[in-house]
Amino acid sequence: MFGYNGFQWLFFFYIYCFLGWCFESAFVSLKSRKLVNRGFMRGPFLPLYGSGAMMMLVVSMPFRDNVLLTYIAGVIGATALEYVTGVVMEALFKVRYWDYSNRPFNFQGHICLRSSIAWGFFTILMTRVIHTPIEQMVFSIPGRALDRATVLLTIYIVADFTLSFKAALDLRDILVKIERAKEELERMQRRLDVIAAFNNEEKEWRKQEREERRELWMNEITAGLEQRFAAIKETLLRVPSAYGESVKEEIAELRGRFSEYQERQKSEGKLLDFYKRDMIRNNPSMESKKYKGAFEELKKIANSKLK
Repeated sequence: MFGYNGFQWLFFFYIYCFLGWCFESAFVSLKSRKLVNRGFMRGPFLPLYGSGAMMMLVVSMPFRDNVLLTYIAGVIGATALEYVTGVVMEALFKVRYWDYSNRPFNFQGHICLRSSIAWGFFTILMTRVIHTPIEQMVFSIPGRALDRATVLLTIYIVADFTLSFKAALDLRDILVKIERAKEELERMQRRLDVIAAFNNEEKEWRKQEREERRELWMNEITAGLEQRFAAIKETLLRVPSAYGESVKEEIAELRGRFSEYQERQKSEGKLLDFYKRDMIRNNPSMESKKYKGAFEELKKIANSKLK
């Protein structure tokens, strides 16, 4: 057992990537009551499952005659892989594709005791039950046919992974842009509050607005700014001398910056292409700790495209 060449190892990896996708997609589809193409990639492959299966085969090699040691090796190896993968993906993409924060005995939300225990049992199941017929099937394929199939699968999976990786990086950049735009709009909002506060009739309303403004979404902030500009314009029409020339110039500058923001939004409206939309839809448990508000907005936009 385990005397495989490079093409066989790769073919096993692809098989388990596919089986992992079948399991995850079926589980999530049943849970959400709709078809879900689960995973990081667009095609029917989940590299984390393939990597986990390969890791289980490797760590169980020295202990294949000892069930207890196979279990312990599986717990340690799979937990380490899950943790490293989770940390690296969050560092790269600023989002989490899974989160165990609500489960007991979790560590940083990337791993938890229940999953680690399950990984150990799955390692035994994998190495002693699942892998044997798959191994026999792969051995039954002629060597040249297997090599060619592996090469074709490698080309397809590398291309899919490259596009998915780029989409994930683009998604990260969009999150950063949204967060920066939100901060800029909030600064405009605060400055307009200060300007409007000089008008006695609007003081109480502005105070109430400031109290109610907590974790607003971008469309709410935008609507609030529109109201502020409209209120200031109305004040100037009624009382042209309500604000000094320098304040009027500042209002005009803020209005110009706000108009530029709106134009950018129109031109960037198609940034969430089908790859990025599907990545969000297909991973309903995805979340971003650092850019929580921005990511919730993107999820709302992505899901609204379904309607």
